[in-house]
Amino acid sequence: MLVHSVFDLLAWLSAFLMARFVGRMEWISQTRTPLRDPAYFIALSLGAIAGAFVFGSANIFLAGRFWQIGHSIAGAIAGGIVAVELYKLARGIRGSTGAQFVAPLALGIAIGRWGCFLAGLPDFTYGTPTNLPWAWDFGDHIRRHPVQLYESLAMMSFLAVYLREISRGNAFVLGQGFYLFVGWYAVQRFCWEFLKPYPTLVGPFNLFHLICIVLLAYSLLMMRSNRELRPAV
Repeated sequence: MLVHSVFDLLAWLSAFLMARFVGRMEWISQTRTPLRDPAYFIALSLGAIAGAFVFGSANIFLAGRFWQIGHSIAGAIAGGIVAVELYKLARGIRGSTGAQFVAPLALGIAIGRWGCFLAGLPDFTYGTPTNLPWAWDFGDHIRRHPVQLYESLAMMSFLAVYLREISRGNAFVLGQGFYLFVGWYAVQRFCWEFLKPYPTLVGPFNLFHLICIVLLAYSLLMMRSNRELRPAV
């Protein structure tokens, strides 16, 4: 799993550098940031860590009926959102505060998924068998969907469009960027989950399908209720 750890570090480093890059943009630099509010950062971190490990470990248990510590990007996003929204409610903060996370998260996920891909079968993120030309053998002589790369490509595509639009000063994207990110992540992840060998919980849906449905509902609800084009400052 060394290769996975290396790409995790690359993902964190790239996210940090991207945050510095977008932070130089006048509009982004004026938004509320964790560095200006340590309690916000603590709430976000605890929620993301808890969500990552709870949902990642739960999925492993559902798949193999044994307890093993795992982690999940979808779980981290969901946990971080719950923690931050509770914090904002307690502090009376309105509007989006996630603009500074959009580009770093998109890039970090795109790079991190390459680590999942190169880690192979032990990472338990591989796809179902397929005969498509780009199918990949992860070492068990079964050609599978490289769903990790599907997600990487999807998030890089989102990042390219997002950076283009904020550079153009697109008011809608500037004001609703974080919710757009959550919605896009949920939709593309929901699609790829049909190509994974995870156990289903409700009809054809697995645990991450259900998380994605909740994330998409959150995204749509917040875009509808958040009438401000600029987040709270």
